[in-house]
Amino acid sequence: MDAALSSLGWTDVLEAAFAPYADTHLPARVTRVDRGAADVLTPTADETLTPLRARTDGEAGIATGDWVAVATDGAAPAVAVVLPRRTAIERAAASGRSTAQVLAANVDVVLVAVAAVPEPKTPMVERLVALAWDSGARPAVAVTKADLTPDAEAIAADLREAAPGVDVVTLSTVLAGGLAPLDDHLRPGETVCLLGRSGAGKSTLANALLGAEVLATSEIRADGRGRHTTTHRELFLLPGGALLLDTPGLRGAGLWLSGEGLDRTFADVEELVADCRFGDCGHDTEPGCAVRAAVDDGRLAQRRLDSWHKLQREAAWMASRTDARLRSEQRRAWKIVHQEVRRSGRIRP
Repeated sequence: MDAALSSLGWTDVLEAAFAPYADTHLPARVTRVDRGAADVLTPTADETLTPLRARTDGEAGIATGDWVAVATDGAAPAVAVVLPRRTAIERAAASGRSTAQVLAANVDVVLVAVAAVPEPKTPMVERLVALAWDSGARPAVAVTKADLTPDAEAIAADLREAAPGVDVVTLSTVLAGGLAPLDDHLRPGETVCLLGRSGAGKSTLANALLGAEVLATSEIRADGRGRHTTTHRELFLLPGGALLLDTPGLRGAGLWLSGEGLDRTFADVEELVADCRFGDCGHDTEPGCAVRAAVDDGRLAQRRLDSWHKLQREAAWMASRTDARLRSEQRRAWKIVHQEVRRSGRIRP
């Protein structure tokens, strides 16, 4: 396998998917997407990486982190095919339409960044962890700016309860060894995606990992909210061989779940659900409810149950909207077919 491609995360599965295009196209990884074009990295004959600017005419839905086949036989390089994604971070489209927006593709670790100051909102962390689990990547949570408060470790401990099975670390970009807790997640050839709200310190963290002031940073506003500094998604090679995918700050993250994201994020609640007397228990006033019993005796926080209920309802609502959209598209397709048949004269009105 080409060493340059391997350094970007190339696998035998991608090699097989690319095989039909190998004689006429270049394999490349997308590092940034703009309207009508994408920046990509592709290996040269001497197994080094070179950047290319490729057109994306007629190829919608390309995401940063994608692997693509690039045609070079035209006036300018062009993305011809997007290779199958191994993982994809998706959220509901910000427009409110019942479609998914791919935030990043082919990610190994989703690092949910939350600032220690002001104290992070646990429901937002749960939401982002659910997106991470559902993407197929492994989530981790980074409590940034740990040097600004003596409560950073306590905050991390609270988040570990809200994200069972997820590694939660505290980080500082100003203290010696302040980034060492990330070492286990920064593996050569693997991609780490930074995800979080504006003001979480993602750009500052990315600059520290890159060893250079590559990304713009800004101060937190007086109301504690962050300003957008990163305006696009971009993939970088880190000095140690890992890849970092930086993303703009999220004001919100509508759930678009197709896998087990919620089940894994709320594994503690799901374990209790299995012990309820009734299979359709609503976990409210039903007799024999193991979830309510755990809340009553302090084993499960009411806040945790409320958050689970809220995200379950949101995911169910989004699924119903998607089903309705699919039904509408099917009806529209059949209507077009019927009209074409009538115009052809095979059915008389």
